[in-house]
Amino acid sequence: MEKPGKKLKKLFIILGTTGAVYAGLKYLLPLVAPFFAGYVLALLLRPSARFLAYRLRIRFRGRCVRAPIGAVGGAQILILAGLLGFLLYRAGPMLLSEARLFMTHFPGWLDAFDRWLTGGCFRLEGALGLPSGCVADLAGDMLTRLADAGKSAAMPFLMTNSLSVAGWLARAAVVGLVTFLAAVLSLEEMEDLRDRRDQSLFRKEFNLIGTRLVQTGKAWFKTQGIILLAVTVLCVGGMFLMGNPYFIMAGIGIGILDALPIFGTGTVLLPWAVWSAVTGEWRQAGILAALYAVCYFVRQILEARMMGGQVGLSSLETLAAVYVGLELFGFLGVILGPLGLLLIEDLTDAWAGEEHTNAASPIDKPDILA
Repeated sequence: MEKPGKKLKKLFIILGTTGAVYAGLKYLLPLVAPFFAGYVLALLLRPSARFLAYRLRIRFRGRCVRAPIGAVGGAQILILAGLLGFLLYRAGPMLLSEARLFMTHFPGWLDAFDRWLTGGCFRLEGALGLPSGCVADLAGDMLTRLADAGKSAAMPFLMTNSLSVAGWLARAAVVGLVTFLAAVLSLEEMEDLRDRRDQSLFRKEFNLIGTRLVQTGKAWFKTQGIILLAVTVLCVGGMFLMGNPYFIMAGIGIGILDALPIFGTGTVLLPWAVWSAVTGEWRQAGILAALYAVCYFVRQILEARMMGGQVGLSSLETLAAVYVGLELFGFLGVILGPLGLLLIEDLTDAWAGEEHTNAASPIDKPDILA
């Protein structure tokens, strides 16, 4: 049976570790995120950059001059960015044609909605024995006031947020530039950075944190990429079965919306299914409801199994960590929640085990402090 003092010490270690991890993720991570992203990018590009830097040799005055690995890595990043831009450029016309078709039919949909609403008002008047046109006029007046209120609220919102959007774009450009430079410099100084880490007093903590960051980040990106692809394919297929002429644009849009935990596919599919049922389009309503159910279960099952299986958490632990992460960190809590739980477990085990080892064998103290 463990002594109360030992349990109390373990409790203090857990509380201290939890506070340190929370403070690090909440306040320190946003400051170092571009540099960490650049370092991870450098790790991914390092094998190919080293190979190309070794191959790109130039003879100059009898000496063999090799291309700097940082310059090679920077060129790789620019080439990849160019390929991504080219793919978006090639896919753009198809999406624009669907958007143009959508805008062409949108006034007709509004007109159909107006006829449906007016007919419903007339039927309500007949059922209640009210004067003809009173409910329709009331509904029209309410919609007009609602539209005017929306315009009045939207104009200040657009004027205020246009500046914030411009600031956000400028900030994103600066972060992208810093990440690019961090990747290039990390490739050049990779060996020096590793030597500093290995010689540090906190090398064990650095190794634990670095391993968990890479492991969890890799698992999250892999999981979300597979889920995004699966949900998008399902949505595109469902829209195609419905005969929707915008099936590509709608499927991609709903798939991207599903990646946002605040929204999800239900934001679009459930109201759409209800509207289809109200208007008597039962086949479409059934397809939409079934599509929502399939997308929901695909996300829940894949997210719990893949994230938990790759990072060492059970499905319940992953679900709890994601929920707490969303409450604490917002959207990024989807990845920061499981990461924080893993860091708390690892650091608590390391520090508690280190104290036990130090107390049991003082000979190991110089090794730990080295």
